[in-house]
Amino acid sequence: MQFDDDARLDTSEVKDVRGSRIPGGKATVGGGIIGLIALILGVLFGVGPDQLGLSSGGEEEPAAGASSAAEVNRSCRTGADANSRLDCRTVAVVNSVQDYWRGEYRRRGGTYGDASTVLFSQRVNTACGAASSAVGPFYCPGDRRVYLDLGFFDELRTKFGSSGGPFAQAYVVAHEYGHHVQNLMGTLSRAQDGRTGADSNAVRVELQADCYAGVWARHATSTPDESTGRPLIARLDDADIRDGLDAAAAVGDDRIQERFQGRVTPESWTHGSAEQRQQWFYTGYRTGDMARCNTFR
Repeated sequence: MQFDDDARLDTSEVKDVRGSRIPGGKATVGGGIIGLIALILGVLFGVGPDQLGLSSGGEEEPAAGASSAAEVNRSCRTGADANSRLDCRTVAVVNSVQDYWRGEYRRRGGTYGDASTVLFSQRVNTACGAASSAVGPFYCPGDRRVYLDLGFFDELRTKFGSSGGPFAQAYVVAHEYGHHVQNLMGTLSRAQDGRTGADSNAVRVELQADCYAGVWARHATSTPDESTGRPLIARLDDADIRDGLDAAAAVGDDRIQERFQGRVTPESWTHGSAEQRQQWFYTGYRTGDMARCNTFR
């Protein structure tokens, strides 16, 4: 995965609050099977913490600490920075994903509403409640933001057995923006019926987000960057896609349950099996068509 060295990164799409403090209280996980799984497994990346049984922390923004906020703005200027730094690579992926969805919405006669990404460390307050890094990356529909502790990418490799790599990280970001697209389309709320299991709406929502991530990946090297007119992502090869597929499998419910519980319990699934997640990501990548991402049929 290679970015155009001369591309200009738009850091306005990413807010860096790493090193910040949350005034008052702390994020907690509790209640229900989803909260238990999140606590035990340390990751169920998907929608906001209100659906994971997290405590409500209000909508207050984190207060900036001494080491906070400007690192991304200072350091992430060009595609060359994205090729050398994880936080800058995240900015570049967010830029590319949103460039694609803006163009796709225009092509379909609609208007895409942007969503920013918040980089945090340890814990953060959101419109969906207070969250800790233990829940993994998530999208909060209440404030239309993606929340990400970059430490998750190390855990994806060391704790969950993914091969890792830059595109594995990009897949995670694109999946979360798939939830944003679902929110804009009104389908994200289907996951909020409280049901779990292999055929639940919760699983279907997650698999559709995987498919949308694949759709973006298909078009990533042909989506023009608004600053240069050239694609921000200059190269994406088969090895990158394999890394994405491997990451999708690593966070399949069956793989996670087998690794951490020693048994597979499909009735508690919320994200789908490793095979399903790979299948739907690849469906999006193979077809490049969001209309082929109907996981609810």
